[in-house]
Amino acid sequence: MDSIGFAKHDHSRCIGSGIATVEAYCQDHRLQFTPVRRRVLEILLQQHRALGAYEILDYLREEGLGSQPPVAYRALDFLVKHGFVHRIERLNAFIACMHPGETHTPVFMICRKCASVAEAQREPMQGQLGEVARAAGFLIERTVVEAEGLCPKCQA
Repeated sequence: MDSIGFAKHDHSRCIGSGIATVEAYCQDHRLQFTPVRRRVLEILLQQHRALGAYEILDYLREEGLGSQPPVAYRALDFLVKHGFVHRIERLNAFIACMHPGETHTPVFMICRKCASVAEAQREPMQGQLGEVARAAGFLIERTVVEAEGLCPKCQA
C-alpha cells in the first residue's frame, strides 16, 4: 500500500471510496454508522489533513450536528476503534485512514512546516524493531511510528 498524502490524486474519488468502504464494513459487521460518525469521517476525508477534535467540533456546530465536545469525541472514538481514523499522537489530532477495513500497521510522515500528514504501511515484526523484539521474546501487538520532516512541497 502506497502513501498518497503528498501525491496528487483524484480527491473526490478518494472521499467517495472511503465512505463507501466504511458503510459496507459497518453493514457487514452490524455497526451503526450514524450521521455524526459519517460526517466526522467526511470532514477528515475532505480536509485530507490531521484535525483536532475541537476543529471537527467547529464543523459539526456550524452544521447543527452538535456543539458539545462529547459529540465529536464519541464519533472519533468509534472511528478510531474500528480503524477508519487514526490518532496522530504528535499533533493530538486525527486523520482518516487511507486503508479502511484492512489490517495494517500505519507509519505517519508529518511535515513540520505545513502539518500535512501522509500514511504509509510497514510490518512491525520486520526490520530492527522486529529483531530486537524477537531476541527479547516480546510479541509486538501495536506500534505507533510518526516521522517528522518536510513534505515535497515544503522542500521546494
